Amino acid sequence: MSWFTKFLSSSIGQKVIMSLTGIFLMLFLIVHLLGNLQLLKDDGGEAFNTYAFFMTHNPVIKTISYSLYAFILWHAIQGILLWRKNKAAAGNSRYAVSHIRTEERSSRNMAWFGIVIFVFLVLHLWQFWLQMKLGALPPVEVEAYSHPVQNLYLPVAEAFLNPLYVLFYVFCMVVVGLHLWHGFWSSFQTLGINHPRYNPLIKTIGYLYAVGVPAGFALIPLWMYFVR
Repeated sequence: MSWFTKFLSSSIGQKVIMSLTGIFLMLFLIVHLLGNLQLLKDDGGEAFNTYAFFMTHNPVIKTISYSLYAFILWHAIQGILLWRKNKAAAGNSRYAVSHIRTEERSSRNMAWFGIVIFVFLVLHLWQFWLQMKLGALPPVEVEAYSHPVQNLYLPVAEAFLNPLYVLFYVFCMVVVGLHLWHGFWSSFQTLGINHPRYNPLIKTIGYLYAVGVPAGFALIPLWMYFVR
């Protein structure tokens, strides 16, 4: 077994993989949010459908998207492996700790947050992305293209008219925020990107990100349900 394989299978290696894939996914969330904000435009979904067609047909974006799916799966698997390893280590410990620090408790909750997020992503992809891939959506004309594109706006708008789905979506965004709250800082810490001089700034950016990005996603269904 090579040193690289040993490193990847070690606890430190798994944490590094978690950090790198997590940072990639956090960058993707920003791009995804900017695209989804097109739903707030009162144009019958033209801007969103234009964005959706570009994201699913541009060869560079498609390559990044398939890499993203692999990173999501890799991130989830590594998270479960680390959770099981930490749980086994805690169970084998001879000493019990009665008072667990907030950071340790947050770390333990990361696995449960991750499971909720993974289930949400599977349902989200099945409900919207898969329909587009199967060509099951009706065509619609948009100004940016000389040919019809699939109307992804239609199932999204219908879903966000369902109060139960809106509630479920907002709840999942709260979970995403809690996951990011701990994950942002721990990713930089694991990679050694921390310094007493810059740590307060990194933490502040992490907190703003963990609140702002999920809040932006949650705003969309709330706006479409209560305002549109």
